[in-house]
This record gives sequence, C-alpha cells and structure tokens, in this order.
Amino acid sequence: MKNPIFTGSAVALITPFSADGTVNYEMLGRLLDLHLSNRTDAVVLCATSGESPVLTAEEYEKILQFGVKRVAGRIPVIAGAGCNATAHALELCKTAEAAGVDALLLVTPYYNKTSQKGLVAHYTYLADRVTKPIIIYNVPSRTGVNVKPETYQILSHHPKINGVKEANGDITSVARTISLCGDNLNVYSGNDEQTLPMLALGGKGVISVFANCLPAEMHDLCAAYFAGKQKLAAEMEAKFLPLMSALFMDVNPIPVKEAMRMLGYDCGICRLPLIEMEPEAKEKLAAVLQAYGLLS
Repeated sequence: MKNPIFTGSAVALITPFSADGTVNYEMLGRLLDLHLSNRTDAVVLCATSGESPVLTAEEYEKILQFGVKRVAGRIPVIAGAGCNATAHALELCKTAEAAGVDALLLVTPYYNKTSQKGLVAHYTYLADRVTKPIIIYNVPSRTGVNVKPETYQILSHHPKINGVKEANGDITSVARTISLCGDNLNVYSGNDEQTLPMLALGGKGVISVFANCLPAEMHDLCAAYFAGKQKLAAEMEAKFLPLMSALFMDVNPIPVKEAMRMLGYDCGICRLPLIEMEPEAKEKLAAVLQAYGLLS
C-alpha cells in the first residue's frame, strides 16, 4: 500500500506575471497564502496551469524555492517536472528535488510521444533516479498519448511511482486502472468536472484549476465526500459545474488568469503563444462569476 501524497484538493497554481512580463513573486506569495488559509490540501507549481513551457530554467528553480519556503511544510508542494525528453525531465526532477519539493508531477512525453512500452521505460528510468514520489500526469488531449490501465499496473509496482493525475476523460478506463492497481497507485482527477465520479471509484482527490478561484469550496467538496456526505458533495459539484466549465472556455490557463484578475488578484496575462480572451468571452466569464455572487 502506498500512502497518498495528499488527500483532497490540490491547486494547479497559476504563475502570476507583472506588467513587464516577469514573475510577480509578491502576488505568488499572496496566492500561496490564499490557499494556506482556505484549507487547500496541496499545491502544484510550474505545471500546465503554471505555464511551465514558457518559464526559463532560472524562473522554474526560483518559483519552486519560493513556494517551498512560503509553504514551510504546512501542505505538500508538488512540482511539475515532466518533459518529452527523458533526460531533460530528469534534470527538472533534480532541480525540483534540490528546491525541497515533496513530490513530482510528470506529464507523459508529448509531440514525439511514445508507445506503452516506451512509457514504462520513460517512467521507470526517472523513478530509478529520483528520491521523491512521482505522480504521472495523463492528459492525452494535450500530449497525444494515453496511458492504458495495463501500463499503470506495470508502473504501479515501482516504489517511487505513487499516483496519477488522470485527465483522459474516460471514467471506464479510470475504473479499470483502480481495479488493476488497487492500493499500489493513488488516482487523482485531472478534470474538475469529474472529481465526484473519481472519488466514488476510489480516487484520492483532485488536482484542480477551479481551486485557484474557490479553494475552500473545492476542499469542502472533497472533504464532504470523505466524511460520508455524498449527497452534499454531489450538490456542491452540481452547483459549481458552470464555473468549472467556464474556466475552460479557452486554452487553460487563459480563463482562470482572467477570472483571478476579476476577483482582485492581478496575475497578469499569459505569455505567448497564449493570448488574452476576446472581449465577448470575458463578458461571458464575468457573467458566470457574477451568477455566483463573486463580483460586486
């Protein structure tokens, strides 16, 4: 049995930028404090929502160091450290480990992709060389490669491979993964809208974009389910589905950064190639936030 790195809601934290395009560490500290005071169960830095592909090596290292220091052991800090080049992924893992993170989130190889046997080789190579536990990140809509349940079963036997952030959208596949792997692999939802079904199948929580905006609410949804209040958890998920959906009306993290700006956290705009939302889309997003009473 592998103890989960966290149980409940981990925020896939955005990376705030200043007007000049540099990382805004003052705002980053404010965001981390927001989650620490609103019962977020773990924080993920420098992953998809954190715009990892456009961070420099220096920024990547400094963000992780800053986050680890600010959190100060109160909740787990997980670093996005995946890459489509296995050797480069290992370099990222080593940088993250030196910064003091608690775990590594490793996306599947993208663009060049690989076979199922290649996935086993890739993750085994990394797991043999790191000291921190690994969460595999499966998001085929972005990477073009999907991890099969039987592949998870093989990987789950490695002591360093602790879990998976599953964003393949296939609940049947998730059920088979949990059936095959049992307590050898902790499964987290990678889609906010599928949090409750994942928990019902035996998932340990969610790595959430929605939690950027409403951290306490996502924590409470998971906590309600684990406390045996499944009806309440279902009501909460149904209530927030429109906002969860709205945060993906454009390429993540464009909408969530815009939403945070509307909520009073000016995190700047995304770096190219991501661009600002169209005015009409901003109006729709504002209307959703207004419907929840989040805008004055």
